[in-house]
Amino acid sequence: MILPLTSFGNGDVFVWLLEFFLLVIWFWLLLTIFGDLFRDHEMSGWMKAVWIVALVVLPYLGILIYLIARGHGMAARTARENARALEQADARIRTAAGMPATPASQIAQAKTLLDSGAIDQPQFEKLKAAALSS
Repeated sequence: MILPLTSFGNGDVFVWLLEFFLLVIWFWLLLTIFGDLFRDHEMSGWMKAVWIVALVVLPYLGILIYLIARGHGMAARTARENARALEQADARIRTAAGMPATPASQIAQAKTLLDSGAIDQPQFEKLKAAALSS
């Protein structure tokens, strides 16, 4: 029995590594493009289906055409999605830390304290000014 490694000679290892690298890059680009397709709410379902068929039938050419045709929008959608995810994470952190999320909620909380008698009017004005300055 001949081991598979014994047949690698005269640059076969390099060619195999190159083929493996291209396969990994192709798969990564395919997943990125599929994610972008399904994230885009402005594109119709039929156009998404056409792009998927093009990517499956002509894998390398389809990826190249997609990146040329929709690359700029792809970057904008990714940036928008990252900003939205960051806002959600910040809101969860504020909630977990017990911090009010907005100046309006800080003023509402101070007004509740004022109405309950826990603070007086000058303290309310001080809290209101601090909320508006942040």
